[in-house]
Amino acid sequence: MALLKVADVPATTVAKNAAVIEAVAAMEQNRVGAVAIIEQGLLKGIFTERDVMLRVVLARRNPETTTISEVMTAAVQTVPPDTSPIEALAIMVEKHIRHLPITDKDGRILGMLSIRNLLQRRVEDLSHELEAVDAYLTADGIGG
Repeated sequence: MALLKVADVPATTVAKNAAVIEAVAAMEQNRVGAVAIIEQGLLKGIFTERDVMLRVVLARRNPETTTISEVMTAAVQTVPPDTSPIEALAIMVEKHIRHLPITDKDGRILGMLSIRNLLQRRVEDLSHELEAVDAYLTADGIGG
């Protein structure tokens, strides 16, 4: 399974100079928990719901005047699109992250993978497998 088939494509993005309130509005509008921060088409950071809570609310910053560049995570873990879902999940668990940008070799954002995307797809796959096994076991065929 290709990561881009599971990820949010296109990723929700905002510019580095955007206000926090704009990023939160973009997250709400697109029903996502993170936005990619871009500058001249390149990924420069990530801003998540957790960042809102810890770096804005807890720090008592004004979301209308605080820019994303002040509170984003700049050192972003990314993966190329040919990463397997198992590898992506392992990275997310190891690094304790819930969102993983998928980028090309030039640093352009191709999609945003969330742990929810991965787990939802895995549950769907396991449900299909269970249905197939159940159908096989309950089939009334020769010798059945």
